[in-house]
Amino acid sequence: MSQQATVVTTAPEPKLWAGGRSPYNVSYGKMMMWFFLLSDALTFGALLISYGTTRFFSTVWPDANQVFKSFPFMGESDLPLVFVSLMTFILIMSSVTMVLAVHAGHYGDKKNVAKWLLWTIIGGICFLSCQAWEWTHLHSEGGWWGSFLDAGIPVKDFAHFFNLHKVGNVINTNPDLAKQSTHLFFNYFFTITGFHGGHVTSGVIFNILILVNTVNGVYERRGHYEMVEKIGLYWHFVDLVWVFVFTCFYLL
Repeated sequence: MSQQATVVTTAPEPKLWAGGRSPYNVSYGKMMMWFFLLSDALTFGALLISYGTTRFFSTVWPDANQVFKSFPFMGESDLPLVFVSLMTFILIMSSVTMVLAVHAGHYGDKKNVAKWLLWTIIGGICFLSCQAWEWTHLHSEGGWWGSFLDAGIPVKDFAHFFNLHKVGNVINTNPDLAKQSTHLFFNYFFTITGFHGGHVTSGVIFNILILVNTVNGVYERRGHYEMVEKIGLYWHFVDLVWVFVFTCFYLL
């Protein structure tokens, strides 16, 4: 009597991803951009948290309505936060034009991609020009004096940065404390807004390069405008960070 062996075969497990295109429909370039933006967000977050902590433990602090009340070509105007609101509007509108450029890229519309990228570049340059004027104006107001304590600068030369109705007699009774707070405020302000301005400058340069490639038909020959989308992610990140910078320095 013969015995017949039974062979049991098992089907191989299906591979969810064998390399190449991600199952999440995210290209390698986009994924790396997200990783970069995450690390950059941690850097900005650390700077803003440090600023917030310093301000929280300070008994006196410059008043944003007194520091940022000027407007170009308006002389000694008293327009609190009007100019920085204009800067914010310009940057937000540049984010809108970036969205339109990405949208046009999805349809392979070379002409509109180039048009909206150009408007995005113009918006970025306008924002940087406004920031340059603000820094220059703060220099004329005494914001670049460096260490108030070491320089021995009289309190009266920077007391206009404070709202005396809110801080009472702190400046009069403890001038060293007021000098130190003003020094810390401008150190944080120029460091964080300068770091952000550097990102905007990089974004403008990237957009110019992308615009040149678009006009030359580089992405049209590739069959996609993914590079526009990746730079768009960077530009939206820069705009989002400005919302937090605006809130911390100008509103709170």
